Amino acid sequence: MRVENVKIHDLGESFKASKYPMTVEPEKCTNEYTSRIKSLGNSKGGHDQFLSGVLVSFDLTCSNKMWIEAERYKYLVFVSSQSTMHRISKLDIAGQCNEYVDEKIIVRVEELKDIYNQTKDTEDYLRLLYNVPSGFELTARLTTNYRCLKNVWEQRHNHKLPEWREFCKWIEKLPYFKEMCLSQYFKEGNNE
Repeated sequence: MRVENVKIHDLGESFKASKYPMTVEPEKCTNEYTSRIKSLGNSKGGHDQFLSGVLVSFDLTCSNKMWIEAERYKYLVFVSSQSTMHRISKLDIAGQCNEYVDEKIIVRVEELKDIYNQTKDTEDYLRLLYNVPSGFELTARLTTNYRCLKNVWEQRHNHKLPEWREFCKWIEKLPYFKEMCLSQYFKEGNNE
C-alpha cells in the first residue's frame, strides 16, 4: 500500500467556515485553528460538517481486496485508475502482486497472460482477467475530504487487512487531523 502525490485544499477556509454558525459578522471569522474547531471536528451528528470542506487528493496503490472495500465510501471519489480491462495483458503480474499472493498463482496468471497475448482469443482474455488475485495492486487517483477520512479511520483502524491499518496511520498524519478528528481515541496514555 502506498499513498503518493498528496494535495490538501481549503483547510484554512474550512476553519473559517466552521465559525459561521455562531457569528453575526462572518467577515470577522479567521482561518486560525481554535479549541472550538477541535471540539467540532471531534463531534458527531453533523457538527463536524465543516470537515467536508477540507479536500484531500492523492494517488493510492493497494490490492484489489482493499479497492473492493474502499468503494463503499460515497465521498471517496475515483478520479482515474489503472485498468485491468484495458491493460491486464500488458501489466507486470509478479511486480504488482503483494507479498501474500502465492508464487504458484503468479506463475499461473503469467501463463494465462502469455496464452492470451499469443491467441488474442476472448475466452483466453476472460480466463486471464478472472484469475487476477485479490493481492494484485493497482493505482488510482482519489479525491475525498476530512469527514470521509474520519469515517474511514473509525471503521478501519483496527481492520484485519494490514493495508487498512497502514492507510489509517497515513490519515493520522494529515495536517491537524489527529487532534481535530481523533482526540477521543488518543487521549493521554491511550495510543490505540
